Amino acid sequence: MTQKRRALGLCSGGLDSMLAALVLRDQGVHVEWIVFETPFFSAQKARQASEQTGIALHVMDITDDYLEMLKNPPAGFGKNMNPCMDCHALMFNKAGQFMQARGFDFLFSGEVLGQRPMSQTASSLRYVAKRSGFDNLILRPLSARRLPETAMEQQGLVDRAFLLDLSGRSRKPQMAMAERFGILSYPTPAGGCLLTDPGYSRRLKDLIAHGVTLTPNALHLLQHGRHMRLGATTKIIVGRTQQDNERLTELCSPENDTIFKVKNRPGPTVVMPGGGPENMRFLAASICAGYSKAPETSPTAVMVITGGKTEALSVLPVTPNEAKRFLIT
Repeated sequence: MTQKRRALGLCSGGLDSMLAALVLRDQGVHVEWIVFETPFFSAQKARQASEQTGIALHVMDITDDYLEMLKNPPAGFGKNMNPCMDCHALMFNKAGQFMQARGFDFLFSGEVLGQRPMSQTASSLRYVAKRSGFDNLILRPLSARRLPETAMEQQGLVDRAFLLDLSGRSRKPQMAMAERFGILSYPTPAGGCLLTDPGYSRRLKDLIAHGVTLTPNALHLLQHGRHMRLGATTKIIVGRTQQDNERLTELCSPENDTIFKVKNRPGPTVVMPGGGPENMRFLAASICAGYSKAPETSPTAVMVITGGKTEALSVLPVTPNEAKRFLIT
C-alpha cells in the first residue's frame, strides 16, 4: 500500500467517533473529521475530541439544508421531533461533497450496529448510505466485519482483518479500547440533539403549527424560559433564572420583539417575539408581574420596550398558577 490513503470521518465527539478514527489511523490511513452545526446541536464535543486526539476537524453549518429536510423527512420522526435517519443521510451527503472537494478517498463514522434501536439497525444503516448518495464510499470501522464488505476493503485501501465486529448496546469493548489507545476522558453516549428533548420538541411543533418562520434565533429561543401561547399569532417567553433573562435579552430582536420587565422589583425578562396587539401586551405584562416579587393584589408598573421605545403599563399580576393554562405542553 504505497498510496497515501485519506479518510474523512463524521465526528460526534463521542468515544465511538474517536475509536473509529484511531482504528484507521493505526492502519496508516490519514484521518480527518467533519462535524455539522445547527441550532439543534453544536460542535463542542467534536472540538474537544479533536484537541484530545490531534485529529484535524472541519466545522460546517448546515442550518438551511437541515430546516428544509425537517419539513418532511422521508423516514419520519423518532419519539419526538428527531428525524435521525434523514439527519444522518444529510450529514453523509454534505460530508461526501466535502470529501470530493478536498481529495479524500472515503468516508467513515463511529456507528455501531445495533447500538441505537432506530438509527443503527442494519436496515437503517443501508437507508442512510443509499440516501446520502455516497453509499459505496462509507466505512463503519467498528462494525465493519458484521457488515457487507465495502469497496474500500476490496480495493485494499483498508485491511478488513484489522477492522472490528462490534454490535449491540454494551460499551465494555469500547471502554477497553479507549484504555489501550490512551483515551482518558470522553463524554457519555447520550445524544446532544435538542430534537430528542420532549419539551423542546413541543415548543418547535407549536412554532410550526402557527406558521412561524424558523430562523436560527427563533430556534435558539426555544431552549430558554417558559413558553406560553397567548393567541394564534402571539406567544411569550418568561425567563426562569437570571441566566435565562440574559440569554433572552441577547437572542431577541430589539426592532421586532417586545420586552417586558417589572419596574423597580426583581422579576423575569419576558419576550414577545414579533410583538402583539394591545390586549396581548397587557396580558403579557400581567404575567410578567405575576412571576415577579410584586404584590399579587396591587397594581404593578411593567416597562414595555419595543423598537427602542419604552412605555409603562399598570397591571394587576396574573399569578403563575393562573398562567399555567397558557403553557405550551
